[in-house]
Amino acid sequence: MKLAALLIIGILVASACAGRPDATPPGGRLTVVATTTVLADLVRQVTGDRAEVFALVPRGADPHTFDPSPSDAQRVNQADLLVMNGLGLDEWLGAFIERAGAGGTPLVELAEGLPGVDYLEGGAHGDEEEQHEEDEHEEEAEGDDDHAYNPHLWLNVSYARLYVERLADELSTVDPAGAQAYAANAAAYGERLDDLDGWIRGQLEAIPASQRRVVSFHDAFPYFADAYGLEIVGLLVEVPGREPSAGEIAQLVEAIRATGVRLILAEAQFSDQLAQTLAAETDAEVVSTLYTDSLGEPPTDTFEGAMRWNVEQILQGLR
Repeated sequence: MKLAALLIIGILVASACAGRPDATPPGGRLTVVATTTVLADLVRQVTGDRAEVFALVPRGADPHTFDPSPSDAQRVNQADLLVMNGLGLDEWLGAFIERAGAGGTPLVELAEGLPGVDYLEGGAHGDEEEQHEEDEHEEEAEGDDDHAYNPHLWLNVSYARLYVERLADELSTVDPAGAQAYAANAAAYGERLDDLDGWIRGQLEAIPASQRRVVSFHDAFPYFADAYGLEIVGLLVEVPGREPSAGEIAQLVEAIRATGVRLILAEAQFSDQLAQTLAAETDAEVVSTLYTDSLGEPPTDTFEGAMRWNVEQILQGLR
């Protein structure tokens, strides 16, 4: 273990000493490193062939709990631009940047302070007493920089488009020579996202509102639900990494039966064992191959592909 620790420290120090390139790499291509595969795909849509784009968190891994490796330190140190979501999803990147010696590398947090976003609260859903306390302190919380908001903005496709616009601006600052290309790519991709957004709305609006009640494995879908008319009755896992108690499961079973929930939304990156247990106690079905924090294999290897897949799986379950 001591030897492994010394090797890790050595690689980190070597990465820091190597320094970040002062100029664009030969051939005019940037190196952009994003935290997740979702964000990396958005970057690729904007950069086209002007950049090499890498994701730190591999497909199928959880960005909330990801632990970067020494090889990630070298990649971060050599980046021309670092891209993260923010709002607590991938906060580990900040400390990792400092350890890698890349503190001077431009960093964009796509979800932070994004104009035009109606931010939704994250974290656990409390009981009525906790909710009352939250309401009493709402004004104070709004001014608190540490107030927790749900980070999964991109699952509302119109917010993903805002990510794309911010990326085009940041890339143009890092690489002014490519500004026109970034703007054109972002505009073209934005039109595709508008079409995707309209398609999702049309598909889900065809389902009666009373049939659009769901339970979610964890708190990934509030922006999606708010944008496209789903009602999230409850969460199976209120706090990431903590399994629900028997009492919490019983309460959720009761809520599902009382509201006529048809579908439990689970995700490919997590085990669906808890969701299947819950479904066995109710008449709900489980869709367990949804992609939120991570992309998958084709046809879910792009943001557009993953969103269409998700909607199709949800529609099948609701019908």
